[in-house]
Amino acid sequence: MKRTAALFTAVSIALAAAGCSSPPRSEPLKMTGVYFDTVVEVQVWGGDQEILDHCDEICAHYEQMLSPTIEDSEVSAINRAAGTPTEVSEETADLIKAGLEYGDISGGMFDITIASASSLWNFTDNEDKSIPDAAALAEAVTHIDYRKVKVDGNTVTLTDPDAKIDLGGIAKGYIADRLKDYLKSEGIRHALINLGGNMLAVGDRCDGTPFRIGLQRPFDQTGTVLAALEITDQSVVTSGNYERYFEKDGTIYHHILDPRTGYPIQNDLYQVTIISDSSVDGDALSTTCYALGLEKGMDLIESMSGVEAVFVTDDYEIHETSGVTLD
Repeated sequence: MKRTAALFTAVSIALAAAGCSSPPRSEPLKMTGVYFDTVVEVQVWGGDQEILDHCDEICAHYEQMLSPTIEDSEVSAINRAAGTPTEVSEETADLIKAGLEYGDISGGMFDITIASASSLWNFTDNEDKSIPDAAALAEAVTHIDYRKVKVDGNTVTLTDPDAKIDLGGIAKGYIADRLKDYLKSEGIRHALINLGGNMLAVGDRCDGTPFRIGLQRPFDQTGTVLAALEITDQSVVTSGNYERYFEKDGTIYHHILDPRTGYPIQNDLYQVTIISDSSVDGDALSTTCYALGLEKGMDLIESMSGVEAVFVTDDYEIHETSGVTLD
């Protein structure tokens, strides 16, 4: 999963001078937890501890539902079924359908059945930085095809019994959107949600100015900011090859895999940042645009309404779509 430290500078950059001068409090209440193997932080102005506790419960609920590494999750049940139709919750079915839609939008470069290949890679264990066996990857790729996932109501069927789904490329954005829905239902007008670098604002800062989100210079360990975005009630999600990776014989092997080969995408991009109203869209599109590359990724975003993007190429040049203003 995309990690906070790898994507953005410290949240203090996003929240510089963000205190509320209006009652009931000048400093936000904060909830911090670890879900989907990533740090989650919710900062709320004008709320109470009960609201934050429920945010924690929401994260735990969706991790239990969607994580492919939890044995009794709904995603694990689908994968274990080996092609047998599996009934899941309406939310899981809807999220899978969203993943399939992005499979179509991306021409298959975003594929929720990537799990057969991604399970062969290890980007988190510092002791094991090995490239998977080529034959094993080639076999895994034969089971990657989002078109073999069928959803009928709340019933999910994998028409390839050996296929496996992983919603990691879209789940955090979905959870961020649900947290925002809940906070708004409780009357919260100012909040910042951070799911491992998936940033989602509820409204603006208490003084009426936008939240500022700093975009980190790729591979920089000191938190250097390339540029900053100002957002109000929007999502900012970044994908890049510096988030989870290892280097071997001068080649960077990172976690954004090519569904056609099972190997990491190789192009001239370091990172892609998506600005959108919906975090689930930003999550899927950041991966999609990284996989498509600069030209095709720019073309895709320019064809979409209400979505913008910032691309950083491997020469650290910034390329933004027409509606982006950077500081």
